Parts: sequence; structure tokens; C-alpha cells
Amino acid sequence: MIVANTMSQKVLIVEDEPNARMGLAELISGWGYATAVAGDGVEALERIEEWHPSILVSDLKMPRMDGLTLLGKLGNLEGNMTVIMLTAQGSIESAVESMKLGAFDYIQKPIDPVHLKRLLSDASSQRQTERSIESARRKVRETGMLGSLVGKSPPMQAIFSLIERIAPNNVSVLITGESGTGKEVVARTLHELSGRSDKPFIAVNCAAIPETLIESEIFGHERGAFTGAVERRAGCFELAEEGTLLLDEIGEMPIATQAKLLRVLEDRTYRRLGSKVESQINVRVLAATNKDPASAIADGHLRSDLYYRLNVFNIDMPPLRLHLEDIPPIAEAMVRTMNERHGCRVSGIDPSVLEEFAAYDWPGNVRELRNAMERAVVLCGTGKLGRQHLPPGFGTVRPTVAGDSSQVQMPVGTTVDEAEKRLILRTLESTGNNKTRAAEILGISLKTLHNKLKEYGS
Repeated sequence: MIVANTMSQKVLIVEDEPNARMGLAELISGWGYATAVAGDGVEALERIEEWHPSILVSDLKMPRMDGLTLLGKLGNLEGNMTVIMLTAQGSIESAVESMKLGAFDYIQKPIDPVHLKRLLSDASSQRQTERSIESARRKVRETGMLGSLVGKSPPMQAIFSLIERIAPNNVSVLITGESGTGKEVVARTLHELSGRSDKPFIAVNCAAIPETLIESEIFGHERGAFTGAVERRAGCFELAEEGTLLLDEIGEMPIATQAKLLRVLEDRTYRRLGSKVESQINVRVLAATNKDPASAIADGHLRSDLYYRLNVFNIDMPPLRLHLEDIPPIAEAMVRTMNERHGCRVSGIDPSVLEEFAAYDWPGNVRELRNAMERAVVLCGTGKLGRQHLPPGFGTVRPTVAGDSSQVQMPVGTTVDEAEKRLILRTLESTGNNKTRAAEILGISLKTLHNKLKEYGS
């Protein structure tokens, strides 16, 4: 059955239960969409060939051909359809799997009409997003840039391709990589290339928030919810409504809070601390960590079920030392940015500087390069940036001598705990007590560094 109207968007509903099928068709057509129905995946393929819908709303569990099998066959058809999956409470894993196969999003039964209407609206706007993606692809081919990301090396080009593929969908993404590799820049690029680009992008560093405040920071609180809660406060989910939320250093979030976050991701509802009312959310959640997720799970710092839910797709950012060929275009892009930011007129970079950069291993990755470039551009001011504008001692290799503060010497028999303590304290000393820089070099979060120093009484 086809219910026609003047709306250009066609929605095909695939559901094996007759009453649910017709109820959905009546509901969706009432919102101004043209609708058609099918009883399973086999019938859906026939409808698609004759009717060419732009949006597919399909149940996961059906006879003859289920939703996942249908989704797999759509890739062989001409034209692009936006797919929304219907899932029962116990089928969240299958729904997540459908998003890996290209579904736009999923909605749990019993269906909330407000949530479904919003998803259909988001799916309708995906066409415009896809045009933005094509424009971004042209820019990548011409300049090697995707948003604020720069790189023509194979590792970066592979990451650009993945970002282009998954940006338009509502899938969760886990961004991994060493500190300073650009994980937040990736998250912002995913946001900018999505249909949510005109909505808020909110980033929260889970390692920088005290455990006693993190739930309030993420979920918000009502007045009087706890001592000191003198007024109602919106949390990150509320602030990011219709936009994107980045949970940075997710492995530093307390386990109890991780359990609540998982429930929010699965039920699409949250509750402010001290409130009895649950609120619907329309937020795309991205997460980032500089830790190895498998090790974090084994150490009890990351729930495996939360990892599964967040890791629909993984973008692993390579350390800068593994794509040194990207340094020239990255540095040149930074010069343009720093010129605009600081009112400088640096015209270029001397080749000797790029030679220095290529010979360095960049333990702080792109963040360290950015800091070095900002200092150099400000010092240079105008003309060509040369070696004299680099930080003192940059790129030099100091010999190992007694008392050299760049070396950590430990005799055989030193315990692991003592070795760790010496390494942390010596690294902190070498950075002039700059804890943020020391944490970057050590590959740990600032919160972990503070905890270690507290243990040492430093």
C-alpha cells in the first residue's frame, strides 16, 4: 500500500507485524511524508526497485530476510537511502552492528513518536550533508586538507576516507592515539561534516573533572541535589542537544558514571542529579582516549560494554613520527593560522627548519609542533621563518653523561614502582615543572600525573 502526498521524501516501512506496519505508515504520512510498506526484506527489495524511497525504516527481526541482511543488500542498489532501524530492548548489539553496516541510526520499541519524527527530520537533511562531504572530498584531493586536519600521507588519507564515510551518520566513534595527535580535531571535523554542524559541539575532559563533580558536569543537577548545588545547572548532554558531545579521556571516567553513561546511550534518555524526570536526548556521542582500550578494560578502568557501544567505529590517530612527510604541509597551514591569530606576516619556512623537524621524533606529536610553530611565528614576525626562531636546543641530541638531567639511570634491582617514580619526577624536572607537558611526554593524563605526585608527596 502506498499513501501519497505532496512531500518529496519517500519513506518505506519494513515491518512483519501488520498492525505495527500500518500504524507506522499512518503516523509517518501524517507528518507529510509519502509512505509505502513491506512485510519483510524480500518484499522491501521489490518495493525499492519500483518506488525508489529516500528513507527506509526497517525492523531488525523479520522472517525470510531480516533487517541486517536487507541492509547488506542495499549497497548493490543504485541510489542512496538513509536507513533507520527498529529494534527491541534486547537487540541493541544488532542495532549497533547495523550502524557499522551503514544505517543512519536506530530507535527502540515501543517507538517514541517524538524521537522518530526527529530522526526522520535528521535523515531528510542528510542529503545536504552528503553534498558538503563531496565538497570536502574535492578539497582533500586539491590541498590535502579535511577541515582542520592536514596530511597527504597514506595513514592520514585513510583516516580522511573513514571520516568522510561516517561523518553524516549518527554513529558513535572512539578516537584513539597518543596525546597530542589531534583527537579533538578529528571530533570537530566529524561534527563539521555532519548534519549537526550548525548545532553545539561540546568537549569535556573526563580526566580534568574531580570524581565528585563528573556526574553533575555530564548530566546536570537540580537545585539542592547536593551540598553546594545552589541553582539548577545544565549538563553536557543538555548543552550539546542536537549537536555533538566529545567525552575526552573516557578511560578516566569513574566506573559508576560509565554505567550511567551506557544507559543513556542505549535508552537515549538522561536524568539530572536530584530530578525525578527523564529527558530525551538527541546528541551524537564521540569519545577519545590516549590509552590502549584493551589494556584499560583489563585494568578495570573501562567497562567492556561501554567500549563496545562507543566503538562502533574506531579512528586511530598515528603519532607524528610515523608520518613525518606530512610535517611541511601541516607547518605551512599553522603559519597561515598563526599569522591571522597574531597579526604576523611570515611568508614561509626555511628548508633548514623542515630538515630539523624531519630529524626529530616529536614525543608531543602535532600539539608539540603547534607550540613550536606558534613561538617561532611570533618571534619571526615577518619574512621567512628560520632555525633561529626555534626553541633553544631544539632537535639537539645531548650525550649521556653523569648528572645529565635528560637521562634516568637506575641500577639493576630497582623496583618497577621506584623506576616509575624516578621517571615521572625526572620528566617533570626536565619540563621546568610543567605538569601538562610532562604528562604529554609520559603518555598519561594530567589527572593520573597529579595522583602519582600526590602518592609521592610532591
